Parts: sequence; structure tokens; C-alpha cells
Amino acid sequence: MSSNRDDVKDFLVSRRARVRPEQVGLPAGPNRRVEGLRRGEVAMLADVSVEYYSRLERGSLAGVSDGVLEAVARALLLDDAERDHLFDLARAANASPVRAGRRSSTPKTLRIGLQYTLDAFTGGPAFIRNDHLDILGANALGRALYADLFRKTERPNLARAAFLDREWSDAFYPDWDVAADQSVAILRAAAGHDPYDRDLQDLIGELSTLSPEFRAKWGAHDVRRHATGEKHFTHPVVGALDLYFEGSRLMSDPALSFLLYTAEPGSPTADALRLLGTIDATERRDAARVADQTNL
Repeated sequence: MSSNRDDVKDFLVSRRARVRPEQVGLPAGPNRRVEGLRRGEVAMLADVSVEYYSRLERGSLAGVSDGVLEAVARALLLDDAERDHLFDLARAANASPVRAGRRSSTPKTLRIGLQYTLDAFTGGPAFIRNDHLDILGANALGRALYADLFRKTERPNLARAAFLDREWSDAFYPDWDVAADQSVAILRAAAGHDPYDRDLQDLIGELSTLSPEFRAKWGAHDVRRHATGEKHFTHPVVGALDLYFEGSRLMSDPALSFLLYTAEPGSPTADALRLLGTIDATERRDAARVADQTNL
């Protein structure tokens, strides 16, 4: 894992390179030698000295006030997820190093009441995951959606599946790059929020070692929230699925996210979900009969 100073430096440099002068009311000019804004331009927009901003961009966020962080976030046009990530990096820069290397506090099991809640939702796939992208529990349609993963393990990890099981992920995601970028951005945000999570560090190290694609995408320093939008899958049994998703943090445990997938009523995807539910119910019924006969 890289150091906090390296993460701060790479994040700020990458965000500065992304902002075009005209986006912040500055003349582009024909002779610009840098991609995006110059350091001096960010300093001017944030109302700090060039020397001070240069120190920030060298990775030193220790002692920086919230007001300065807000000003830098505005100057770099950071969205909410990126702003929160910047504040997380600053908190890590000011934290005691004694926390480093501690075991993760991220939940790895699900309370029975949460599983009952998942099971009560029958309108589409639903699941609960942690910030490591482990699926901790799912309803029947959620397990059917990710059936190939659940056949391999009771706690699938969506990042491992995307990068290390390419035969599955290339077939399952119509646009693999989009899905992979989303996984990396969620892990990057989690690492910024809790840089001392050793289990998360181990996961990132594993993916970085085994997947060149993960290493490249990790280096982009993109972060995101996974709250709402559309998902597109190609299920091996029922084919194309175009789903809407809504995600939220659990009030009882903010380290867990509840995700619901739904289809437009009357759409081919709605028909495909009904078919998937029927097939899954039949398979589970047949498996139960076989188990009962075996136990006789």
C-alpha cells in the first residue's frame, strides 16, 4: 500500500489535471504546457499562496484546516465523493500511527434480521455488501443473479470476481471497464476512509499483484459513491438485464450498504426477472427433494 503522502499527492495532481481552465473562468491560452490547471491557478482559486498549495500537493495535509480543504475542493471542482475522500485523507494524515495494521472492523457476517429483510423483498435482486465488496447476504433473486459466484463461495467478493475471474466477468458485464472502474472507485474511497484496515490492504495488495488492469485503474485515484443509477448485466440463463439500482447505508451499521435492483414494469428485463425467479425456485425445490431422499 502507498503512503498517505503519496495518496494525497497523486489524488490532488490527478484532480488538477482533470479541470480545464474554461471550467473555472480562466483563459485557456495557446501556450499551456500542463494538462488541466497550473498549481498557481489552483492556489489563486483557493485563496492560498502558491507555496502553501504546493506543500499540499507534495502530500502534506497534516494540520490543514477544514476551510482550506473546502476551498481546494471547490477550486478542483470535486464532487461529493471526492470531497469526502480529500477530508478522509486529511484525517488520516492527522491520525496516530498506532492504528496502522489493525484488523478490519468491517462486518463479515449478517444479522439474521437483515437476512429476513432481504428475503422480504421480492421485486428484484437485493443484497447487502460491505466496503470490501463482499456480498454478505442476498435475497433469492440476488443469489440467482450472482449464482455462478455463489456456487464457488458463500461470500463472493465482487472486486475479486471482476478482476480475477475474467471468464465470468467478461461474459457477465456488457461493459467490463465500467464495472471494473466502479469496483476500484468504491475500494479507493474505502481505503481513504480507513487506511489502517489491514484486510482491505490485503485485498488491494492481492488484486494489484494478480491483475495489471487493477493496478492501472487503482492509479487513477478515482472515487465514487454507489447510491443510484443503472446496471447492465448479461445473465448466463436469462440474458440481458437492464436494471435500476438504489443503494443506501444502514443506519445500524454504516459500513454496510443495502442495494436493490428493479426493472421497468412491462419491460423485457421484468419478464427476464420473473423467468429467473421461476427457474431459481424450481432448482431450489428440486435440490430440496434430492436432499430429502438422500436423508431417508
